Amino acid sequence: MEIQPIEAITYNQDKVKMNEVIAPPYDVIDDKYREELYKRNEYNIIRLILTKGENKYEDAKKYFQDWLKKEVLIETKKPSIFYIIQKYTNEKGKKIERKGFIARNKIEDFSKKTILPHEYTMGGPKQDRLNLVSTTKAFFSQIFMVYNDNTQRIEQKVKEKYLSKEPFIDVVDDLGVENIVYIIDDTEDIKLIQEVLKDKTLLIADGHHRYETSMNYAKMHPENEYAQYVMSYFTNADDENLIIYPTHRVIEKEIEPDELLKKVSKYYDVVELQDKDEFLDKIEEENKKQITTGLILKGKKTYYVLKLKEGVKETVDAPKALQNLDLTILHEIILKKELGYSQEELMAQDGIKYIKQENTAFNAPNKGASAVFIMAYPKMKDILEVSSQGLRMPQKSTYFYPKLLSGLVINPLK
Repeated sequence: MEIQPIEAITYNQDKVKMNEVIAPPYDVIDDKYREELYKRNEYNIIRLILTKGENKYEDAKKYFQDWLKKEVLIETKKPSIFYIIQKYTNEKGKKIERKGFIARNKIEDFSKKTILPHEYTMGGPKQDRLNLVSTTKAFFSQIFMVYNDNTQRIEQKVKEKYLSKEPFIDVVDDLGVENIVYIIDDTEDIKLIQEVLKDKTLLIADGHHRYETSMNYAKMHPENEYAQYVMSYFTNADDENLIIYPTHRVIEKEIEPDELLKKVSKYYDVVELQDKDEFLDKIEEENKKQITTGLILKGKKTYYVLKLKEGVKETVDAPKALQNLDLTILHEIILKKELGYSQEELMAQDGIKYIKQENTAFNAPNKGASAVFIMAYPKMKDILEVSSQGLRMPQKSTYFYPKLLSGLVINPLK
């Protein structure tokens, strides 16, 4: 994979406070939060990534050009790679430090299998992002890429040379994640990063719509060298700090708890537990040996650990790589076959909700949901196996947290 530094544009920290101008990716911002970001600072990146009004793309272009003229946004002195450490504490109180870097990578068609998608995309978001990049001539957000390097050469180099220095940016976002950014502009250090990733295959963890947008834009502008690259964030799958979180399934259709338990018992061995922490630990422990899912039922104080019975997954009409996924079994056998959901309902979240936050999912039966299926943490090896075969995961299978901030780095297309 060809990696290049970015002739980047960043916020001028002499004129703005970073905590007032950053934002999460556009696709996780609802209308209420957008209004909050608009009011927070007149130069918040929200005005570029999710502009309001009928002429939103032209308005984003005007904001972008105006901020450059006012030197609210400025160019970096040299083409650079931006190393990021994201520090946070998970729901179990463990401190996590996810490490990675922002650079440009050559855009490759999926048929070459050097860049692997793992999710399906929809036309609407892709057209929206294409309109934005075509009008503004810039990428404001990065694709989230994962690579493998068990030698961790990049991490070692950064640790010994950069982490004792003053960071370029140190900002805490609205979710309490600290984002620490170091600039790498030394030619030899950039060459090291290029060398490490030269023969790597990349997995798109997040940003499928944005990547496919960049592919379309590159084809539309073959004469533009900068358009043949896209700004991405790269993190190492061999770093234990890369954690993939599950997305839980909240059942909103009316169904009697005992009836649902009877249905799942056809396919799963059921273990009943009373303690929440023991329940969560048991799901992960058993999932190392066989497909295991958790179940919470409305009106029941018991937690149910569901261990898939032998021979069940082979009954699903899907390639073996997909048969090995807990969500494939849940969707095809329980949700579709037993509960009568159509594929369209699952895609549209009609009568079902996909919830990332564990605490919110646990509380859903108290707010009217019939049941919640608590999913085990996805395994990177399963995602890579599915992607390498040209297949896609079930919708909303993975949740890579923390999200990457918009506003740290802007990639102009010249």
